[in-house]
Amino acid sequence: MKEIKYSGKTRKESDLLGTKEIPVEALYGVQSLRGFENFQISNERHCDYPNFIKGFAIVKKGAAIANHKQGLLTDQQFEAICKACDEINDGQWHDQFLSDMIQGGAGTTMNMNANEVIANRGLQIMGKELGQYEFLSPNDHVNCSQSTNDAYPTALHFGLYMESKMLIEAIERIVASLNKKAEEFAEVIKMGRTQLQDAVPMTLGQSFKAFADALDSERTRLIREIKDFLVVNMGATAIGTGICSQPGYSKLCVDALRDITGWDITLTGNLVESTHDTSTLVGLSSQLRRIALKTIKICNDLRLMGSGPRAGIHEIFLPEMQPGSSIMPGKVNPVIPEVVNQVCYRVIGNDTTVMMGSENAQLELNVMEPVMAFSLFNSIELLINGFDTLRTKCIDNIKADVDNCRHQVRHSIGIVTALNPIIGYKSSTKIAKEAMETGKGVYELVLEHDILSKEDLDTILLPKNMIEPVKLNIKPRRIL
Repeated sequence: MKEIKYSGKTRKESDLLGTKEIPVEALYGVQSLRGFENFQISNERHCDYPNFIKGFAIVKKGAAIANHKQGLLTDQQFEAICKACDEINDGQWHDQFLSDMIQGGAGTTMNMNANEVIANRGLQIMGKELGQYEFLSPNDHVNCSQSTNDAYPTALHFGLYMESKMLIEAIERIVASLNKKAEEFAEVIKMGRTQLQDAVPMTLGQSFKAFADALDSERTRLIREIKDFLVVNMGATAIGTGICSQPGYSKLCVDALRDITGWDITLTGNLVESTHDTSTLVGLSSQLRRIALKTIKICNDLRLMGSGPRAGIHEIFLPEMQPGSSIMPGKVNPVIPEVVNQVCYRVIGNDTTVMMGSENAQLELNVMEPVMAFSLFNSIELLINGFDTLRTKCIDNIKADVDNCRHQVRHSIGIVTALNPIIGYKSSTKIAKEAMETGKGVYELVLEHDILSKEDLDTILLPKNMIEPVKLNIKPRRIL
């Protein structure tokens, strides 16, 4: 990323409220600086979310193409804007996007920050001095035919679309890792549990396959959900009436955006309605919450399955990442599933923020979009980092405690359910009760009472015969 070095010299720029000193090398201008000074809120800036910046670059280039076709920009202005946007989309000048992610003004500071950076970089391309806005103006040229109220949400849509694609890739990576473990553990028999009580046998591979499929189904839903972000309101300008734009601008702009990105971008059906509607943001946030909830379940299960090592379930060995206690020698904690759980709690909290932000739409605009944008970008980034951490520092290196899994099955009363179709409910109940009273295992008691031969019993308890529907031609030797 290209960054600008400052000499300490300044230039003067003026706006409605007066004149301010701007670093002479800065690509941002007076309105960006005012916003930076006014909104020191989250300590997370626009430049911390590159895809959001790229979303603005796409929008401004698309608008420039449409405006040039309608004769509103000279060839030189058009070429300068497009080149500046291409540079920003390539990752340059992002340090000039100062805006705090949480701000008043419905995103006006961010929009003007983009306008000023593009205008000033365009002036450099044209061979002019920074701030010579008579040649290329942030408002009159870069923002031509636009308002914050269509440029900002469209840039946000594009930014979240790109960010969500990165999350989809992260989910694909962790799903692949879980599927690999499912194959590795396909023959490891263990006890399934319901209500934290022994239920019936299954394989450890089935547990990990269930984890993989749970996340993969949410990945599919996310792919469907983000298609809504390709419906935009460009040409709505202030409130959806298209004031300050020319007839045909919306179509020209959307066509240009489609050509720039290769995405199936379409214009919304009602510009007035879409300018105050944030249901697309709510839909994405809801989907992120679903992903978080399933991830919490997976992490909680990993912690339970790895509990012990001697006084817990301990079906798996979780990777040992760091000493677990300042007082208990030898203790190692499941720190990776723990931290990912906390990531998911934050995502759920962000979802509440998005819901409240959407609820506060009033009349022709929702001014709460900045905090909704911040929450969504934050959630996606946390989930990407969380999934990659869980995958590389935990799942990839999980080992099965095969002996303990087998021991638990052999000594569990739950395996009597697998015997029920063969020896009958009455005999199964008696065996279960005796096992509870004596502490003996079901396996041991079945042989002791000569209900089944060891060969038949072992056949019934083969993993392949307990983890899916099966028909066995085995008869009991006797009924209790």
